[in-house]
Amino acid sequence: MRKNLIKVLTGQRRVGKSYILYQIINEILNDEPDASIIYINMEDLGFSSIQNAHDLDTYVRSHFQNDRMNYLFIDEIQEIDQFEKALRSLLLKENIDVYCTGSNAKLLSGELSTLLSGRYIEIQIYSLSYIEFLRFHNLADSNDALDRYFRFGGLPYLIHLDQNDKVLQDYLNSIYHAIIYRDVISRYNIRAIKLLEQLVAFLANNVGSLFSAKAISDYLKSQQIKIAPNQIQNYIEYLSNAFIIHKVSRYDIVGKKIFETGSKNYFENTGIRNAIIGYKPDDIGKVLENVVFNHLISCGYDVKVGTLKANEIDFVCEKNAEKIYVQVALMLRETNTIKREFGNLLQINDNYRKIVVTMDSFSGGTYDGIEHYHIRDFLLSLK
Repeated sequence: MRKNLIKVLTGQRRVGKSYILYQIINEILNDEPDASIIYINMEDLGFSSIQNAHDLDTYVRSHFQNDRMNYLFIDEIQEIDQFEKALRSLLLKENIDVYCTGSNAKLLSGELSTLLSGRYIEIQIYSLSYIEFLRFHNLADSNDALDRYFRFGGLPYLIHLDQNDKVLQDYLNSIYHAIIYRDVISRYNIRAIKLLEQLVAFLANNVGSLFSAKAISDYLKSQQIKIAPNQIQNYIEYLSNAFIIHKVSRYDIVGKKIFETGSKNYFENTGIRNAIIGYKPDDIGKVLENVVFNHLISCGYDVKVGTLKANEIDFVCEKNAEKIYVQVALMLRETNTIKREFGNLLQINDNYRKIVVTMDSFSGGTYDGIEHYHIRDFLLSLK
């Protein structure tokens, strides 16, 4: 705060980016009651006259006060054409502090990173973690609370709704359609809307499965749905840019390189994933893996899918030059499952932390040095 750096809050719609802006404004006004606050909300028709960089620059300068620090807040800045040119110009002033939100991952690519290199920082905002979810809803940690988190996800606004399954599902469905139409279909001028929706349903049904664009295309073709691999690649990129999904690359643990083909996809919010195709008992293993992934990235880890010869490590996670390896399994009731999940980790020849996460009632302790966590303990302990 109060530095000549643009603070950019990115994330899926309705995860709370705007509310964080309001909190920052309140923080400033508590310290400086007469502060110059310039607030622009591009979802408000009152700001519809701001269409491009010139409009933005004109508006800000008309409200600028030269004798004090000016705090500029712009909500959903990607709606302004070439906004980065206006920001570069405004940053020439010493008494300006800029905060933006954006619902598109490409916000920080292309001209923005070129024109504003070294002049901004990105702060990613995710759906509520399990700990935050418990705090928001005033719940004690329990299997029932965990099931509710799996089922409805962590969008903050859920707290204001009647806690009725249908009401919550209808809300999540409306958020999904708002994102898909505003941030994908409209932004990228997509005409094959039915194909896009079928692809999203496929990804929701196959959370955590390893696929290439060609494999997805071949499968959909077998279901009488014709969509080319390059079109699938584009659509997945658009969905990722809108933060509906996170595309996770494969990483060769021995060769220390990223594979160019094959990746996994996880949903930013499991509630939205469930709103798309429903929440069935058979899905709990997929949702479990999705929740573990979401927790890892919310803790600040860079996450990849690990490949170790013919074996797979669910998550290779790196933060501050340290790694952890995480395997996820629904239950460890069978000897073969235990050997697979722990055995894959035992083959990694380094001393970094290794964890298996399950939903077994019995967990805790170690297996040849590998930690075993129940999912609730994992979500509450790893930070």
